[in-house]
Amino acid sequence: MQKVRVQCFAVSLDGYAAGPNQSLENPLGERGPELMQWFFATREWQKMHGQEGGETGTDNAMAEEGFKGVGAWILGRNMFGPVRGPWPDDNWKGWWGDEPPYHTDAFVLTHHARAPLAMKGGTTFHFVTEGIESALERAKSAAGGHDVRIGGGASTVRQYLGARLIDELHLVMSPVLLGSGENLFNGLDLSALGYECAKTVAGERATHVILRRKG
Repeated sequence: MQKVRVQCFAVSLDGYAAGPNQSLENPLGERGPELMQWFFATREWQKMHGQEGGETGTDNAMAEEGFKGVGAWILGRNMFGPVRGPWPDDNWKGWWGDEPPYHTDAFVLTHHARAPLAMKGGTTFHFVTEGIESALERAKSAAGGHDVRIGGGASTVRQYLGARLIDELHLVMSPVLLGSGENLFNGLDLSALGYECAKTVAGERATHVILRRKG
């Protein structure tokens, strides 16, 4: 059965999924990379960058699981790049170089139209101006029966959680306190929305928490 899921979404102990002042120099915001230290150490991270080595324990297994069975992605505009407002041109093609890590259709939420962008490795970015429901409908169709992964950022995940459109949420609780930035849980009552904790798994560098929507 096709699912809508969030995987490997790192948050600090105080609930922040990104640091403040995101920019070209700080894609995850100031101190944001501290949230991802668990991932940077894994073999999956090294493989994504064409390198060998990396740790092969629980954190790596959870990272690998996040890419299995995914047929399409949905991304907030900040996940695609630092450009704000109308697109000045088509020069910005994402944070990842010529070959992004998605290898599927990826639907970018934006208020400003832009033509689809095909990249190496099978990724095509589609820019959706009609809102989260439209993006999800298109992603489900493109996924061909496979799952749709909501990639972030925090605002995008919050919107889909608030609409009860996410079936499963894998949070990676990183052992850091950011103090400021973008808080994933701001304005959400996950219990009232029907989510419950289904599982926790202790990794080498972080704790993995699986939330599922009841019913």
